[in-house]
Amino acid sequence: MGQVTITVCTTCRKTVDGERVPADPRPGEVLFDALSAANLPEGVRVIGNECLSACSNGCSIALTGGDARWTYVYGRMDPEVHVNEILTGAAAYAATDDGIVPWRERPQVFRKQVLARIPPQKG
Repeated sequence: MGQVTITVCTTCRKTVDGERVPADPRPGEVLFDALSAANLPEGVRVIGNECLSACSNGCSIALTGGDARWTYVYGRMDPEVHVNEILTGAAAYAATDDGIVPWRERPQVFRKQVLARIPPQKG
């Protein structure tokens, strides 16, 4: 099924009522560190990226898995609350061939906080 990547925006800040809240360290860094330190599901890796252009929805992550899978971008992730749900969702995503996890099998945070769903590349 191939490698699955969780890309974490490391420059993301938390947003409250549409306003970015200053913080040091930035919540995106905290989320990246927490996911990097976690026991990752088989076939899943975590990388950091300086910007996913989802600033009004920080913290944000992207879940990708090669040319055959849909890509998802999620926002409003809380590094103190959502780490286990992100890992559960990534494991379910990794178990698919096309990246589409049935709605009821997705963690709540993946149902409610998806920002974009990008189709797989066609060869």
